[in-house]
Amino acid sequence: MSKPTLLVLYGSQTGTAQDTAQRIGRQTRRRHLQVQVLPLDNYVVANLISETLVVFVCATTGQGDPPDNMKNFWRFIFRKSLPVGSLGRLDCAVMGLGDSSYPKFNFVAKKLHKRLLQLGANMLLPVGLADDQHDLGSDAVIDPWLTSFWEKVFALYPSLATVIPMREDEPLPPTYTFHFLDDVKEKTDDRPRIPLEQTVPSQSHPFPARLVSNRRVTDISHFQDVRHIEFDITGSNLEFAAGDVVMMRPCNFPEDVQQFCQLLRLDPEARFTLRATDNTAVPARLPQPCAVRHLVESYLDIAAVPRRSFFELLSTFATNDLEREKLIELSSAAGQDELHSYCNRPRRTALEVLADFPHTTAELKVDYLLDLFPDIQPRSFSIASSLQAHPHRLQILVAVVSYKTKMYKPRRGLCSTWLASLDPAQGEVCVPLWVKKGTMRFPKEKDTPVIMVGPGTGVAPFRSALQERIAEGKDANFLFFGCRSERKDFYFRTEWEEMMKTGRLNLFTAFSRDQEEKVYVQHRVRENAELMWDLIANRSACFYIAGNAKEMPTGVCDALKEVFQQQGGMSAEDAEQMLAAMERTGRFQSETWS
Repeated sequence: MSKPTLLVLYGSQTGTAQDTAQRIGRQTRRRHLQVQVLPLDNYVVANLISETLVVFVCATTGQGDPPDNMKNFWRFIFRKSLPVGSLGRLDCAVMGLGDSSYPKFNFVAKKLHKRLLQLGANMLLPVGLADDQHDLGSDAVIDPWLTSFWEKVFALYPSLATVIPMREDEPLPPTYTFHFLDDVKEKTDDRPRIPLEQTVPSQSHPFPARLVSNRRVTDISHFQDVRHIEFDITGSNLEFAAGDVVMMRPCNFPEDVQQFCQLLRLDPEARFTLRATDNTAVPARLPQPCAVRHLVESYLDIAAVPRRSFFELLSTFATNDLEREKLIELSSAAGQDELHSYCNRPRRTALEVLADFPHTTAELKVDYLLDLFPDIQPRSFSIASSLQAHPHRLQILVAVVSYKTKMYKPRRGLCSTWLASLDPAQGEVCVPLWVKKGTMRFPKEKDTPVIMVGPGTGVAPFRSALQERIAEGKDANFLFFGCRSERKDFYFRTEWEEMMKTGRLNLFTAFSRDQEEKVYVQHRVRENAELMWDLIANRSACFYIAGNAKEMPTGVCDALKEVFQQQGGMSAEDAEQMLAAMERTGRFQSETWS
């Protein structure tokens, strides 16, 4: 039997599934096999019937949704018209990447595995269910799963057993080669331009929106800096509704860009073109030619906590014995606890790792930069305004992430810190952005009441919903808002008071630290049990939760089930079923983030 070609298809939202797919690709190349690694939506899915060996690597996003780069594939593979048995010649396996703190853990991978079986595919092994919550992260599941996968492949293709794989310390060829231009360094303008043709902005063609205002909305004495940011989207063709999200990619901090260039002895003003070493496309986001500064500032994710694959590749450049030994340990299966202690727990960045391994960093070849560093992933923010209230404007509410670990420097959220640093008073600032449909849907019927629970920045999508609903004459609005202190972090207070004055909003507040006993939004839901039951049971109200995924959503759901038991005379089981039925019919929706 001839050697197989492995196809690795991935659906990735934050880059983890992509990293796993690329790792499988590297393992395949080390075994001297042909491999192609692609996002699912870049693959012509109709060709699946003629494939023989495929690995699917899929993340689950939101409330059990497929990632953006596999949505077209997802629609196609679930077409009812696809004949049963159409994938009869396909040997395949599915690896899921998920987080067990979410209710629909690895939903996409489980559903895809089941669908492939329906279509007649031969599943080489059970679906892999990697869990971000595991003490050792996703690799605790991925490692043994991959070992089993290769055993199955060798059993299918016995001739492969004689192939001697490449040594682990031998670097594979880079995906791209850099070709530096010798000409005079012209100043290249890498800023995104407003497209001339009237297209709807997207990830590949974002709209450079002008920053209008960037205002801190928490008291200066409050521990958290939260920003209310407004963009001018005039001429963008952007449209959005309540519940939608805006996407943007941050830039690396100037001091990090400078340190990176110094460590790697790169001239930030030097310009280069990229050439692929095989049939891989050159990243569309990078201009050709491109300045080193632009590559490091806007593309390479040097401020992220590096994954195991980073250490794996870095170890192949090490000539210093001590450094090589440490890098090999950190990239080995046995060294994962050590890697978590060194990197994940203190949130050490890739740039800080390079500084810790100076000899190896000095040996790094520029051609490998795009293999070593993933590209900066887009961040999403709930839109906090409605076009009906603020035409040509888009507003967001951003909590600036900053916290201490054992590292000397405080840890900073890349996007929130970057956004907070932008000052329109210092000159025009434009942020490339695009809009994505959110998961929350609000009722069209005028008389359907809406109950919204949004503590902290979770209130953002509900401000958009309230502005939209009030403009449409929908007045049955009930908002539960919680924060620490009425004086320090009560977002949009004057707006809520205005809406209450005109009879368009019923507001319930929980200020957790303003009294000895802590009070949260779930306490307020319980206190208003009679009203909640009347709205839900008699007036078919819709119930929404938005905010931090930690404890609040569970607390609110428990309070709601107690309302059903207390006011509706239900058993615990019936209350559970009622909430599940509301979720199925879209009358209970939540959007939470960790």
